[in-house]
Amino acid sequence: MEEAILPNQTSVTHFQLRGLSTSLKVQIAVFAMFLIFYILTLMGNILIVITIIYDRRLHTPMYFFLSNLSFIDVCHSTVTVPKMLVDTWSEEKLISFDACVVQMFFLHLFACTEIFLLTVMAYDRYVAICNPLHYMTVMNWKVCVLLAAALWTGGTIHSVALTSLTIKLPYCGPDEIDNFFCDVPQVVKLACMDTRIIEILIVSNSGLISVVCFIVLVVSYAVILVSLRKRISAGRRKALSTCAAHLTVVTLFLGHCIFIYSRPSTSLPGDKVVSVFFTAVTPLLNPIIYTLRNEDMKNALNKLIGRKEGKEEK
Repeated sequence: MEEAILPNQTSVTHFQLRGLSTSLKVQIAVFAMFLIFYILTLMGNILIVITIIYDRRLHTPMYFFLSNLSFIDVCHSTVTVPKMLVDTWSEEKLISFDACVVQMFFLHLFACTEIFLLTVMAYDRYVAICNPLHYMTVMNWKVCVLLAAALWTGGTIHSVALTSLTIKLPYCGPDEIDNFFCDVPQVVKLACMDTRIIEILIVSNSGLISVVCFIVLVVSYAVILVSLRKRISAGRRKALSTCAAHLTVVTLFLGHCIFIYSRPSTSLPGDKVVSVFFTAVTPLLNPIIYTLRNEDMKNALNKLIGRKEGKEEK
């Protein structure tokens, strides 16, 4: 007689990641693409952080939050991409149960923190554009630090809650995850019990956060755009450029979150493509979007690079 598996027990010690493709040629192409994207992500985001620290003119609330965004993008990409690169040359593509839990925790920590951060950045732009005379009073450094602490705390609470729901489920087989990293919806599907209530909790947690923050962001930028109609052309162009950059990042990032976490744990053909954008492409695009559309960042980068070249010539 087989021993029944209790709700808090699991017999699975490893999960097998299916990856993006079983074709060797495709895997090699994906490896090269992800490696290039990851290196550029590290270089671009770290350069932004160094530039903001180096240039005193960028010691403002907007660039303080931008440096946080770059730091999160480096961490977010590092949670999944290095493991995926290693797995390219592995036939089994195994990940231990504990490592899977750790990956899920940090994935949701950085993802949720970034959602809150994008919302805070929208509020920062709203105050700067709609109430410029009181901007430094409203967004003083004490407020900025408190907001940063709050969004990191919120991301941690969200991740702990979601990961706790997942690890309490029994896993007795199957053990194959149809992706190249561990994520809550795919792992929950492997549980040996009815997970409909858990899936509802996931949607009400991750899905609700994504949708609500997206609505808040769209409304904020709509108010900003309305207020910009009264501005002179030069100031309006600069503000529009900044808002366009923010909206691009918001759409790319929150689009994935809404697509994945606002529905039951069912696999769709586009899931892996969306996951690639979520983990590898968006963290790379953020520094490109914020530097190419931002004159202050471009001037600071040129100044930093010019000073380094000057030191090398001496």
